[in-house]
Amino acid sequence: MARTRYITAAGEQALREELRFLWKEKRPEVTQAVREAAAQGDRSENAEYIYGKKQLREIDRRVRFLSKRLEEITVVDRLPEDRNRVFFGAWVTIENDDGSVHTYRLVGPDEFDLSRGYLSIDAPMARALLGKRVDDEVRVRTPEGFRQTVITGIRYEPVPPEK
Repeated sequence: MARTRYITAAGEQALREELRFLWKEKRPEVTQAVREAAAQGDRSENAEYIYGKKQLREIDRRVRFLSKRLEEITVVDRLPEDRNRVFFGAWVTIENDDGSVHTYRLVGPDEFDLSRGYLSIDAPMARALLGKRVDDEVRVRTPEGFRQTVITGIRYEPVPPEK
């Protein structure tokens, strides 16, 4: 399944900041360390040199990915007209059939972080919630089987004005 191209404005800013950090700070720092390690002589047994080259490859791979990803994403920087339904960017509170309550924000796959309550729009739970309203029941297939949840709240945060 292809990754959704949507991202929040904050998510795009985080990707741009990561790209800037890797390219302007981390890569020059590692390049300098590799240069110093290479000056020590025999590179075949020089752990600092070998590790530094590996780090550079990882940084370059991430820089290529971020550059490409930033070209193809679509920033969702406005609220939906119908804020009584679940759409991208919504904070959704659900109650599971066991009585547990969870709140998730539907975000792009690049922002996914369950520890912050950020659920990827590509996740089965998010797909099931899209378009629903408060008090709608949602049935989602999980690895443990089907789970029944009820939507108990939907809210959207205002989009900050552009700088």
